[in-house]
Amino acid sequence: NIFLSLMDKLLHNCPQEGHLHLTLKLFSLISCRRTDVLLISPWLAPIVWEGTFNRDILNYDFPCTVQDLYVRFIEGFLGSANKFFYLFTDHPEKVPSMKLAPEKRLFIIPVQNYPRWQDISMNRMDIISSHIRSCWRYEVDYFYSMDIDVQLFEHIGVESIDMLVGTISSWQYTEPRENNSYERRPESRAAIPSGEGDFYYAASFYGGSVSEVYKLTTACFKGITEDRASGIEAKWHEESHLNKYLLYHKPTRLLSPEYYWDEELIRPRIVKVKRLSSVHKDLKEVRF
Repeated sequence: NIFLSLMDKLLHNCPQEGHLHLTLKLFSLISCRRTDVLLISPWLAPIVWEGTFNRDILNYDFPCTVQDLYVRFIEGFLGSANKFFYLFTDHPEKVPSMKLAPEKRLFIIPVQNYPRWQDISMNRMDIISSHIRSCWRYEVDYFYSMDIDVQLFEHIGVESIDMLVGTISSWQYTEPRENNSYERRPESRAAIPSGEGDFYYAASFYGGSVSEVYKLTTACFKGITEDRASGIEAKWHEESHLNKYLLYHKPTRLLSPEYYWDEELIRPRIVKVKRLSSVHKDLKEVRF
């Protein structure tokens, strides 16, 4: 069995105190196998699909979870999710009043307004980095960033937790690899040389330990700032910088496109569950 052989090799090179953690992570995949999708990345990080994990085993490893997160989408989003939410908005007064269940807590964090949606999007990296540095590192162990114009349809739980987590873009499974939208211009700090790249990650959902997310967001905003100084804007804004970072700082866990499905696309058979998806919107109305 290729999985058991792999586990034997990894355990042989793993310190004794790490055996239980590694065994639990591997058996969470082994116990529910699929043969129609890639389950492990080339650097041995698990790729999470429906039918590839055992939540009971993972719950043993992670006894509790915390989820961290435009104004019109707030009610629909919070109505389909739970736990804790940090909501960044430049219009806190427009956030609708909502009665939340006891297990839900919403923290509204006012942020600066910017003239373009691209700047709002890119400055999110700085907002997250700054708040981790000032307070969140004392409050949470794991932090996940998620767009607000999305809706949860299925449970997202402990299977998504690891040190550094990226979500594979749904476009990767519907478009040829050469169409991956990496920034290729060498003058950009987000540039990935032609011929390089493995997975393309969505900036709509990523996270991990608060220390790793701090490193990621700090590095990405540094690249964004240097591009601005050179009069450059990466092809897909902060997502381009995210992909550059994750190419050279490999995620320890990858979430399949189930964890952020683009509603513009027809869902292939391998995507058995749509856990999180974009909300249909008039881009001319919400972007400026």
